[in-house]
Amino acid sequence: MLKDAVRNAKERGASDLLLEAGTSIVLRIRGELIPVGEPIPAHVLLSSAKDFLGPELWQEFLERRSVDLSRTVHGVRCRVNVFQTVRGLGLAIRLLSSFQNNLRDCNLHPDLRRFVEAKTGLVIISGPTGSGKSTTLAALIEEINRTQRRHILAIESPIEYFFTNRQSFIRQREVPTHVPSFEQALIDAMRESPDVLVIGEMRTPDVMRLTLNAAETGHLVLATLHSSTCAEALSRICLSFPSEMQSSIRTQLADCLNGVICQRLTYLPQQQLQIPQCEVLVANTSAKSNIRAGQFSQIVSTIQVGGEDGMWSFDRYARWIEQKKDWVRPSQATPLKENEEAVAAEALLRASGIAPARSAATPSATRGPLKQEPGQKKPAPKPDTAETGRIEIPVSEEDLEDLEELVKKIPEKSGSGER
Repeated sequence: MLKDAVRNAKERGASDLLLEAGTSIVLRIRGELIPVGEPIPAHVLLSSAKDFLGPELWQEFLERRSVDLSRTVHGVRCRVNVFQTVRGLGLAIRLLSSFQNNLRDCNLHPDLRRFVEAKTGLVIISGPTGSGKSTTLAALIEEINRTQRRHILAIESPIEYFFTNRQSFIRQREVPTHVPSFEQALIDAMRESPDVLVIGEMRTPDVMRLTLNAAETGHLVLATLHSSTCAEALSRICLSFPSEMQSSIRTQLADCLNGVICQRLTYLPQQQLQIPQCEVLVANTSAKSNIRAGQFSQIVSTIQVGGEDGMWSFDRYARWIEQKKDWVRPSQATPLKENEEAVAAEALLRASGIAPARSAATPSATRGPLKQEPGQKKPAPKPDTAETGRIEIPVSEEDLEDLEELVKKIPEKSGSGER
């Protein structure tokens, strides 16, 4: 039932899918909530959610009364939260963009590319919930991946987009599947030789402090934060700390900050397209002085007069939107390909008892043979795979414990093929 609901939401162009026992399915289309169909019986939703989560995540839900995961359903990457409500079970499903993100595909201004050309410093992507922060963050990562040879370490909860190594080498860790907490992941990152560190969200003072330290120690750090303006994002970081620490935090933030991107979504009726509208702060001398002095109310004026430095107010960005003609629609963007190598590696680790057995933390149930990378030598055809030239190892949620035995059969088949 849930998979059919996701498919229907995708066909209608919805960004969110909301379900609750005893109520109709609700779709968020261009910001508006639209009920669809008849109320869902509680037992139907309960059974569907249990099958969707699998036994391990279902047990976690029973213990915590909520659970987060990400999964691909009918080719759509989804971020899912399952939770308990007064009516019973509820689900909130965010349908993520189904294309390989870069700035152009996301209809973002090319000036934002300047933030990933720096070698060190902190870049904050902020905005309200549901404003597309994760998509913009992914676009910036993909800009680096396509043009620079850098080691990128991403820490997220959950992982929303999977990246294929191009010019860069990208490692993705999910909290709590691969590491217990953001704090531990950031401490580990200092020993993992990253050039670029990606923080899915700065939620606590400890994460903020470790993020600032990483930006000060020679890393380019990209992080997201909930706020409605650039000034509010900076103020929120400083005010998260005790009053006796705020002065030193403001100094540290001013020293390492490269810029802040704050965005919200706006709908273009003529284009029938929802796009991000941004406010952009570049950390020039004036901005850094305001941060050190705690004069966050002056940040708005700094942005308004900082056009020559690459700053954008919401109003100025809106004028650029009015003038822009070459919008990219999702169907025109590059299709998203799942990182099947990461899927197989994760499954092998779980089968070997190395990684936690949390099935839903891996990409979706769409499994297949590993893809051949450009320049990789093509393996010799095997007798039982004459048509494809590959051995396909089926992987399902139910028989992960048998995966290790299946993998052991590959050398045997390879040997017989060579003879």
